[in-house]
Amino acid sequence: MKRILVEVLPHGEGLPLPARATAGSSGFDLLAAVEGPVTILPGGRALVPTGIRVAIPEGHEWQVRPRSGMAAKLGLTVLNSPGTVDSDYRGEVKVILVNHGEGPATIARGDRIAQAVLCEVPAAELARVESLPATGRGDGGFGHTGRA
Repeated sequence: MKRILVEVLPHGEGLPLPARATAGSSGFDLLAAVEGPVTILPGGRALVPTGIRVAIPEGHEWQVRPRSGMAAKLGLTVLNSPGTVDSDYRGEVKVILVNHGEGPATIARGDRIAQAVLCEVPAAELARVESLPATGRGDGGFGHTGRA
């Protein structure tokens, strides 16, 4: 089992550590470490602190993803989804939320604002070539199959 070290920052004190909601959940729920309510107007965005710093194992990343309930009920999602916490980053984990809903959305201290999934990142390098191997698809993209 991989181990993620978590440091709680002063403004995160009193909040539980990120946790999986159920045994089968892929992501750890990230909580808002805000001092007071934060209201995000329709079309607006906010950088929401979580009050934690983490040490992600080398060769992995933490993908910060939206929570489906917030998206469906409030129109809130993670703007740069998925956000990435790299294994060498040691700053506070923060989540960029955007309001695609029709009304204001308010985030309170301790609200579950996103989920973080630990993903393996294989080592890779780029190799410049004069041409690429052919495939059946070729350069078809952006709706080339005729389906949205």
